[in-house]
This record gives sequence, C-alpha cells and structure tokens, in this order.
Amino acid sequence: MYETVLLDQADGVATVTLNRPDVLNSFNATLHRELEDALKRAERDAAVRAVVVTGAGRAFCAGQDLKAHLDETEGRSRTIAHVLREQYNPLILRLRNLEKPVLAAVNGVAAGAGVSLAMACDLRLASDKASFIQAFVGVGLIPDAGATWFLPRHVGLGKAFELAFLGDRISAGEALALGLVNRVVPADEFEAATRELAGRLARQPTRALGLMKRAFNRALRTDLAAALDYEAFLQGVAGATEDHAEGVAAFLQKRPPQFKGR
Repeated sequence: MYETVLLDQADGVATVTLNRPDVLNSFNATLHRELEDALKRAERDAAVRAVVVTGAGRAFCAGQDLKAHLDETEGRSRTIAHVLREQYNPLILRLRNLEKPVLAAVNGVAAGAGVSLAMACDLRLASDKASFIQAFVGVGLIPDAGATWFLPRHVGLGKAFELAFLGDRISAGEALALGLVNRVVPADEFEAATRELAGRLARQPTRALGLMKRAFNRALRTDLAAALDYEAFLQGVAGATEDHAEGVAAFLQKRPPQFKGR
C-alpha cells in the first residue's frame, strides 16, 4: 500500500511504522504524505481504538532528510517555511486532533522533527536504547514541527533553552527524568511492552479518551473559567455514551467494564 510506511492492525490497535531504515526514518515528501494518510485511515476506522507510531530498524525518526529536501526543492520556490506549512504542520495538527489515543513507541534515536513527532503523540514509551536530540542548532535552524510549543511544556522553559541551544543528545533515562517520555523499558522487552500498553489503551472508553484530548488541548490555551465550562460541555457528551453506561453498570455489579469505544 505504501512505500515508506507500514500499517498493521490487530486487536483494535493500528501500528504505523516509519519505514525508511536506511536513512533512520527521516522525512521526505513521500513519508509525510503516506504517514498522514495512514493516520487518516486509523482515525476513520471504527475498529481502531488506539494508534502506535514507531520506526523500523534502529531509529524512531531522525527528522528531515536534508538530501531529500535539497533534491525536492531544487529549482523551485519552496522554502523551508513552505515545507513546514505544507507538510509538517498538518501532520502535527492531525496527531493532536486525532480523537483516539496515540502512543509513540520510540525504539531508537529521535532527532529534530523526530522528537517533535514523538511529542505530538499523547504518550511516549521509550526503549532504553532510545535517545533524543534537538538537532536544529547544528544546521543553523530553530526547533520546528511544534517543538517550540511542546518542549517547554514537557521539560520547562530553562531546560528547553538548554536542549535547543546546545543540541546535546540525551538518553532515554534522562528523557524520563525530564518528563519528555512516560516510560522506559529494556530494549529486549520493548515490543511486548508496546503491545501491552497499546492494547490497554484500545480497551479503554475511546470516546472519553478523545474528549479528554479535546479538553487538554483547549485548556492549554484558555483560562480556568473557560476550561470549567468546556469540561461541563464535554462531560455531557461523555455521559451520553454507551461506555459511560457500561462503566456505571460494571461498578455497581463489581465487575471489570467491557468498553466498546462508543
């Protein structure tokens, strides 16, 4: 189906694998197009209740493929700003607005926009072989693909400046201590841990998780009074779902709930 992406589905989980391992899964125009299409398919498929984004080989994503960028823009008027607006920005917004839980399974190095891709997901599970680099400064650029928005929110403003200004590689353990990732597991347990966590997310009340995502996204740009009002609105939506009724019934009957995602 795709040249640069693998899309698999099992047990309510869609796994989207960036598949350019020879260039550390770095972005070219085809990968942008295919990744967004795969996410769109997962979003529209009612059988999909959780999404995993990961990388093939030894990398998660090394950011922009600079050689591909030069080849794709040669003789054209498309600047880096155009590429960001046409390719990266729609991808980041799709991830944030996808009303299903999205897990970044960071199997190896994440650099530049690859870190941004991971930060745009809802949760981040990292192999202990993973590492993270704000690589932009090394090529005279600023962090992009949402990094200037996500990074201070994850690690604090002072640490965000340090990572961006110096471009140092940090380990998975350091990323965990900073709050950049949620969990770190040994590399030989990584695939099983990814399946377990993704499966757990797929068994949750999907509509409620999507509404939580809406609420958190909006709360980051509003005041308390507005957040309270929006919570009340969304809670009314959640309260009308089948999964809410099932959750209440399961609580009263002292049994585990069987959520259906609707």
